[in-house]
Amino acid sequence: MEEGDFTKARYMLFPRNVLVGHGVIDLVPSICKDFKLCGTGLLVTGSKTRKVAGDPIRENLVKNGYDIHIIDTDEATRENLEKVEQTAREVKATFLLGVGGGSKIDLAKMAAKDLNIEFLSIPTSASHDGIASGRASIKNNSVPLSLDARVPLGVIADTNVIVKAPYRLLAAGCADVISNSTALKDWEFARRMRNEEFSRSAYELANYTAQTIIDNADLIRPNMEESVWIAIRPIIISGISMSVAGSSRPTSGSEHMFSHSLDVIAPGKALHGEQCGVGCIMMMYLHGGDWVRIRTALQKIGAPTSAKELGISNEKVIEALCTAHTIRKDRFTILGNLGLTPEAAENIATITKVI
Repeated sequence: MEEGDFTKARYMLFPRNVLVGHGVIDLVPSICKDFKLCGTGLLVTGSKTRKVAGDPIRENLVKNGYDIHIIDTDEATRENLEKVEQTAREVKATFLLGVGGGSKIDLAKMAAKDLNIEFLSIPTSASHDGIASGRASIKNNSVPLSLDARVPLGVIADTNVIVKAPYRLLAAGCADVISNSTALKDWEFARRMRNEEFSRSAYELANYTAQTIIDNADLIRPNMEESVWIAIRPIIISGISMSVAGSSRPTSGSEHMFSHSLDVIAPGKALHGEQCGVGCIMMMYLHGGDWVRIRTALQKIGAPTSAKELGISNEKVIEALCTAHTIRKDRFTILGNLGLTPEAAENIATITKVI
């Protein structure tokens, strides 16, 4: 290689400020001022999260001289995204605030990208690792699409707010991060088999988050703010690992493909993180890894480990296993290009006690 021939480059965007702890929601106005956000803001929330955090945040911002509008929305669908973007245009919003669970933050980060404005991520629950990432899951005709979105300018995670959300959501967020364990094995597999681009830094971050949740599974319990404190930082860092990698590779592999397949076959039955956790058990078995350790950690946290606990039939799980390889044909995983036969899928699910 001649001097000057090296042309490799990567653009990495991270949240500029991550604020985690008790009562930090009261600091939203000062964070906005620190970032020099001014003018009109649109707060994207839902009917339940509006009462918990949306209205108090708006009142606090208005007291500090901001013009804040609110839109109540629901699932992260193309239709709802268009509504958020149309409302933002109508009120001439100069920044967005995503206040709520994963779907509200996904809508805010996607709208922020489309409108080319900044947004703050203010989670009221922690059901998956998208709190701090530049990826959004938007449903198009009931099919979830993983899309490039805006990285939040800042993340404000109030443990006192998140602990009041149903514990199932936090357990699902922990399961989502635990599932990095197999996503990373898939990434290593693709590097060896396909010479796929690989980031050691992103790998280490995502691995750290999964191992931290697994190692502290005994300490993650309902109605304990300290449990939120233990879990929320790995959940946020897991999202940041995607920015380092420039893709969702460190946090999304065959276990996510299984989850997305379930979204199509049995929509609305279980949470994303719950499905990824169960998928992780089976994919770890396929990789020849310690699937029992994954299953035990999920059980300690209180996340599902079986089809019954997901509320999904054994037949649907087998079908999802057999079709998972078709979800993202651009992503090489342990499932390969041909996927599993029904007999192999049933055998895997039976051995790992998923069915």
